[in-house]
Amino acid sequence: MSKFIPSATDATSIATIRTLAADVVGKANSGHPGAPMGMAPVTHVLFTRFFNANPRSSKWFNRDRFVLSNGHGCALQYIALHLLGYKLSLDDLKAFRQIDSLTPGHPEAHHTDGIEVTTGPLGQGISNAVGLAIAQAHLGAIYNREGFDLINNYTYAFLGDGCLMEGVSSETCSLAGHLQLGNLIAVWDDNHISMDGDTAVSFTENVEQRYLAYGWQVLHVRDGDHDLEGIYNAIAEARREKNKPTLIRLTTTIGYGSKQQGTQGIHGSPLKPDDIAALKTKVGFNPDISFHVPDEVYSAWAVVGERGSALEAQWHSLLASYANAYPNEHTELTRRVAGRLPDGWEKSLPVYKSTDPAQVPRKLSEIVLTAITPALPDLLGGSADLTGSNLTRVKGTVDFQPENTGLGSYKGTYIRYGVREHGMGAIANGIAAYGGIIPFVGTFLNFVSYAAGAVRLSALSRLRVIWIATHDSIGGEDGPTHQPIETAVHFRSIPNLAFWRPADGNEVSAAYLFALRSTETPSILSLSRQNLPNLENSSIENASRGGYVVHDEEGEDLTIVATGSEVSIALEAAGMLSAQGIKTRVVSLPCWLVFDQQPQEYRLSVLHSGAPILSLEALSTAGWSKYSHEQYGLQTWGASGSYKKVYEKFGITGGNIAVVGKKVVDFYKTKGGEVVSPLVRAL
Repeated sequence: MSKFIPSATDATSIATIRTLAADVVGKANSGHPGAPMGMAPVTHVLFTRFFNANPRSSKWFNRDRFVLSNGHGCALQYIALHLLGYKLSLDDLKAFRQIDSLTPGHPEAHHTDGIEVTTGPLGQGISNAVGLAIAQAHLGAIYNREGFDLINNYTYAFLGDGCLMEGVSSETCSLAGHLQLGNLIAVWDDNHISMDGDTAVSFTENVEQRYLAYGWQVLHVRDGDHDLEGIYNAIAEARREKNKPTLIRLTTTIGYGSKQQGTQGIHGSPLKPDDIAALKTKVGFNPDISFHVPDEVYSAWAVVGERGSALEAQWHSLLASYANAYPNEHTELTRRVAGRLPDGWEKSLPVYKSTDPAQVPRKLSEIVLTAITPALPDLLGGSADLTGSNLTRVKGTVDFQPENTGLGSYKGTYIRYGVREHGMGAIANGIAAYGGIIPFVGTFLNFVSYAAGAVRLSALSRLRVIWIATHDSIGGEDGPTHQPIETAVHFRSIPNLAFWRPADGNEVSAAYLFALRSTETPSILSLSRQNLPNLENSSIENASRGGYVVHDEEGEDLTIVATGSEVSIALEAAGMLSAQGIKTRVVSLPCWLVFDQQPQEYRLSVLHSGAPILSLEALSTAGWSKYSHEQYGLQTWGASGSYKKVYEKFGITGGNIAVVGKKVVDFYKTKGGEVVSPLVRAL
């Protein structure tokens, strides 16, 4: 459409969105009605005039993506999905914020049909949108050909003042401008209200100038409450700009139509019954009827689905022709769209013998990436300005950059994220959510903490994002500021997050095997910076169970369970204890999540009853009581110095652990009674 053409149903549709928002939040007696009511006009214009999707086939690959970054206003998104014809009924709207409903308090991917990414923590959604736009640009550059523009969708995002205040959005929008993502269109709900009241109390910067400095196109619609033509023209202009992302500043009145419009009172509280009645009367609706949708509104929005269905049919026809013209590319594209890994890719994983030279785990990770990259074009890597330290860039890789920079191309498979760990994680979530790409990102383990909000959403959203986290303990001269004493237990406690701390080459390969096969689980690979020997009993198969016996003894007096760089120290201690007549088993437990998923019989064969179990890790001991009777690790911050000296300072040496082990054995012998595995419990 070249110009805005008013429809007789425009006003009724907008009124329907506003009254439904009031009813949805009112019935739940919980939620945020203000943004949905204020953004009703732009929602109506965007979806009925521009948005390309097929609600009856919600995973059509070339659909436009929509992200509600101000996820607290999710009543708006649920209403739009219902009107569009997604699997969300009027009864689902009535169940807003209720147990097991399809309309939870914030949008959740994999839970509600039509939700692309999980949002709510502010700033995450717009950052995911940057990732979605990167994914489209990348796959389009690889697979599109003249006459076959197969991957050309737009990503639209709504965001509020809070999203713009959050630092993560600054990180990601800065990078989006550098990358010239012309397929990204963001609409800022400029209503001047946050939970604390008028934004004049805390947020007075010139956002337009900031985004212009980022390299964005910035447009301003001054009357977002009424100017449908202005909204239309701004979106149309944004779509015409191919070399810059666009921020549309949409000045609105929060809670438009309510008695409390324009105030913080409408931000996060339901309208009172008399206010809802007055709103409905004002727009010509019966105040006594709740959840009313006029037939003409359903009909107007049904056109979107009809348009999307036709576009999808055309796309599949084009894809069939593409198969004839480019059979190899078609085979690869359809495999990736379906989410399948290439057959036999895992055969390229390196396998090690105990006689192979000791290696640094981050180097072992680089060896894996070098080996699997030719077999896995799905990979799109990057690092937060630590490429040379994380060893995440395979030799010969092209960077993902706009071609006009001379630095790479959109076909490139390596992203220079800059010093933006949080933004990197949130972007990777968007890339993974798009489909067809497996993102991996790198930084020091300590600085994955900067990205904890994004990591948490990876796990909640069931997104396959792989973190290569080097410099993972006290081993190094950087000192306490860079030594992640508390980080492992934090990430191990997050549901559906695989935290791997491999001890040798086979364990690194096993970590990658799990991470790449786990389509709905993110992984963190915690990698040491010192050389580690290859273990006698290690194999990819053993390590893939999350825990296994490295050194066994019949009728043992002690088991030492360890991870990463401490497994070889445990083996050294076991040898010293054996010389004293104390039989000591050693267990490597590289991934708690995977080990916990094994059958109880197997887990008890690894950590069985009969002798005390001592855990050893150069990190906090928190959480280890689940697997051991006694724990040895750090109760304080680390120190700056060579790794051997730092380990000596904290007693993490073979000699001291042998002393500690003997003390444990003597204590339990004196104590007497049966020593039961900590895995044996009532709950």
